[in-house]
Amino acid sequence: MTKYKVGMVSLGCDKNRVDSEIMLGQVEREYELTNNPKEADIIIVNTCGFIEKAKQESINTILDMAKYKIKYKCKLLIATGCLTQRYGKELLDLMPELDIVLGVNDYEKINKAIEGFIKENKKISSTNFTNEGINEGKRIITTNKSSAYLRIAEGCNNFCTYCIIPKIRGKFRSRKIENIIEEGKILANAGVKEIILIAQDTTNYGIDLYNEKRLHIVLRELSKIEGIEFIRVMYCYPEAIYGELIEEISKNDKVCKYLDLPIQHISNDILKRMGRKTSKEEIIDKIKTLRENVSNIVLRTSLIVGFPGETEKDFNELKEFLKEMKLDKVGVFTYSQEEDTPAALMENQIDEKIKQQREKELMEVQKEISKAINKSKVGRTYKVLVESENSDYFIGRSYEMAPDIDGLIYIKEKNLKANKFYDVKIKEALEYDLIGVVLNESCK
Repeated sequence: MTKYKVGMVSLGCDKNRVDSEIMLGQVEREYELTNNPKEADIIIVNTCGFIEKAKQESINTILDMAKYKIKYKCKLLIATGCLTQRYGKELLDLMPELDIVLGVNDYEKINKAIEGFIKENKKISSTNFTNEGINEGKRIITTNKSSAYLRIAEGCNNFCTYCIIPKIRGKFRSRKIENIIEEGKILANAGVKEIILIAQDTTNYGIDLYNEKRLHIVLRELSKIEGIEFIRVMYCYPEAIYGELIEEISKNDKVCKYLDLPIQHISNDILKRMGRKTSKEEIIDKIKTLRENVSNIVLRTSLIVGFPGETEKDFNELKEFLKEMKLDKVGVFTYSQEEDTPAALMENQIDEKIKQQREKELMEVQKEISKAINKSKVGRTYKVLVESENSDYFIGRSYEMAPDIDGLIYIKEKNLKANKFYDVKIKEALEYDLIGVVLNESCK
């Protein structure tokens, strides 16, 4: 009997990508996987429901995939992820194109749900949330062979006033260290060279399981795995960064001198309205501490403009902060008014045009900073992980660049190999990218 073919569309963040990879690992036990939706008998859309744009993208994608039920082979359309967890059976009722809706805690049920629908042709909705456990298990890696995400915790206890994630993903809960290390070994055996640690809040890893922060121990143990050369840490809340973590980043050669700090704003008034657990003074102090203690550290952040009550003074304070601190990588987002969040009910909501103008202004400031920082790199040599090639260049990244969100290094060479490291001297700087030449292969 011919196996059904299953296709997957994964939307949203890298944490959602890990869930998609775990689902594919589950599905592969019973069905054949395909990257071509025209061939798929079953299509899964793993949705994002974080902000309005993401919700709309998820809905549009579901509707796009529903067309494959009419034009091609698809018999069964499944929605999973944050949007389904947020709206549950309501989504199934509103979108008759869907056959199965599963929440973020229900991925182990996916094969049974598919089997049940095939046998009984009965629509299924399962979005019960237990606030326990973490999705784990065999994964089908969907990134390129060079790098993979490794989730170390699920959920969040920060309850920022603009954010729906704690209501979707539940309380913060850490994975056991031994499970993380075992997964790291599996990834290394598959040829992965770079591991990217993720969670809603990586800095507080271990606080719930071990009554103390243990991210530095995770870094130390992962660095012992042969084959892993880059270990990158994302989503470190600045107020939770601690001395042992800074020391491990500084001294451990495999840990990228790179941190993602989701600051969101710098005005103390706005930080307070956001429900952030820090202040302008603490943020600046932590940035200075990191720069003093970790040589050549690269700092990335994300900022929100147009939060309710953000005055011109607050915005200018944020702009001056960027100019003064000269952070290496910055993403700017306009505030999204999300139902069921405290910020949605706040007075003084900002007009959309003002939000967009402020976003544009901040990105113009950062573009000039990025140009200057990149220009200073000309003549330097970096250990670069080569990942792919196009018609003219091989493409790679140094420790300074996280995949998909930061720049790239373009190398005009012949006969390089993907998934290998090379020493690359930077010859030219662009706004966000660099161009270089290979000096030699830096490691196996």
